[in-house]
Amino acid sequence: MFAEIMEKFSDSPSQQRVIRLLLERGFSVNDEGRVVSGGIEIPNTGIAREVDVDRRVVDATTDAILADDELRPIFQNISAIPSLMDLAPVLDLTVLTVAVRDAEESGIVATVTGAIADRGISIRQTISEDPEFTDEPRLYVITDDPLPGDLLNDIKAMDFVHRIELE
Repeated sequence: MFAEIMEKFSDSPSQQRVIRLLLERGFSVNDEGRVVSGGIEIPNTGIAREVDVDRRVVDATTDAILADDELRPIFQNISAIPSLMDLAPVLDLTVLTVAVRDAEESGIVATVTGAIADRGISIRQTISEDPEFTDEPRLYVITDDPLPGDLLNDIKAMDFVHRIELE
C-alpha cells in the first residue's frame, strides 16, 4: 500500500515528503483539507518547514488526497498512537528494536514478546510498524526491566531477525 500511495505522487518528490510525514506521524486530513491530529489542526507552514517544502506543496498534497477516492478514506481515518519510546530514558524503560528479514512473516510479534514474557519481564508497550506503510518496518518492545544478554542472544538468533538494537 505504501508503494502505491507514493506512486500516486511519483512526479513530485516534495509531495512525497509530505505524504511520508503524514503517514509516519499518523496525521489525518479533514474535509477542509487541513492536516489534523485528532481535533487539533496543524498549520501547513509547520508541516512545510518540517519536510523542507513550500506551504503550497502541503496545500496541493491535501487537495490531491481529498480528490482521490482511494487516498481520501486512508488519510481521513489514520491516527497516531502515543509511544513510550522517547520517554524511555526519562522513565528508566528499555527499548528493544527488532529489524526483520521479512516483515510479512507471521508470528514475529508473538515469538519476540513470548520470549521476553517467558523470562518474567513486563512489557509496557509494543509497536509494530506496518510493512504496507514503511520501507523498513521494525518491531519496538518497551519493557520495565533491562533485557539480559542471553535473552538478547536468543532473540538475535531467531530466523526472522535481521538485527537488534537496545536503548
